[in-house]
Amino acid sequence: MRLVFIYGPPASGKLTVARRLGELTDFPVLHNHLVVDMLLAVFDFGSSPFVQMREAVWLNVMERAAQEPLPGLITTFTPENTVRPDFVDAVVATIQSAGGEVLFVPLTCPDEELERRMENQSRAEFAKLRSLSLYRRLRDEGAFDFPSLPESGLTIDTSRKNPDESAHLIIEHFRLPSCN
Repeated sequence: MRLVFIYGPPASGKLTVARRLGELTDFPVLHNHLVVDMLLAVFDFGSSPFVQMREAVWLNVMERAAQEPLPGLITTFTPENTVRPDFVDAVVATIQSAGGEVLFVPLTCPDEELERRMENQSRAEFAKLRSLSLYRRLRDEGAFDFPSLPESGLTIDTSRKNPDESAHLIIEHFRLPSCN
């Protein structure tokens, strides 16, 4: 199985790109807020049980998916400091132990554009960060500092590429099967 690991800062377009890529490849999408929102119903964000359960659920789903006859899975990830620094290594080890590979896709976007998108109504579908002042405070305090992730040779600036173009770039770069 090929795990397409789309990551970037809040409001960089991870879910939008992932959904379009899923439509084009028929890969299911496990976006980070499916797990985050479920756990927020019980635990405070960043609390010890939240962090432990979030990572356990992410890894368990990925591990089980890698054991199925799925050609691929798409996941989204926001690098931030409540995630253990070795989490990404655990993802890679989990997928590789099942004979799969992780394809890293960083999304970038100028900060002015991230700020413009932050309060968009589309972000209300899930419990995404939507407060511009909170985003600025968290950013300035280093909340989004995270160890570097592995390079893939592909970085997409979502202020320059729309979701369809971004998804097609991913398909071309990694030679993914396209059903559309």
